[in-house]
Amino acid sequence: MWSTAQYRQLVRASGWYDLIVTAAFVTPWSFLALHGLMQQWSQAFNLPGELPPFEPMHMLMVNLMGSIVCVWSVLRIRDPQLAFGRYDAAGRLLFSTWQIYALAHGGTALIGVILFFELAWAVAQLWPVGEREPIASHQPL
Repeated sequence: MWSTAQYRQLVRASGWYDLIVTAAFVTPWSFLALHGLMQQWSQAFNLPGELPPFEPMHMLMVNLMGSIVCVWSVLRIRDPQLAFGRYDAAGRLLFSTWQIYALAHGGTALIGVILFFELAWAVAQLWPVGEREPIASHQPL
């Protein structure tokens, strides 16, 4: 069980993780650099699945997703509330669902790495939270 203070640290840490991982998705230029890097990794490790070239509409969706995730990340860094952690866990489960779908339909195996972290963060943020009380001394009646 998480204490409230520990859970706030977890929510803040998940915000930092998302900001770092997603920042390259915000602009077409940064995403093209990341896309090239991912293609190199996929070829270097001979991973199954493909990483297709991105058309303008694909790029728009990537940039919109990156933008909103970065804004959501900053909110959780600045104000790591329990409710935000629970909503973030729900979002991660949705992201995981679509990542599994992509993997099942020929997406690059690089998605599996991201999927692992999405599920780990979701489980951590769904873990029960309760304030740990200090041990009270027993006083006879």
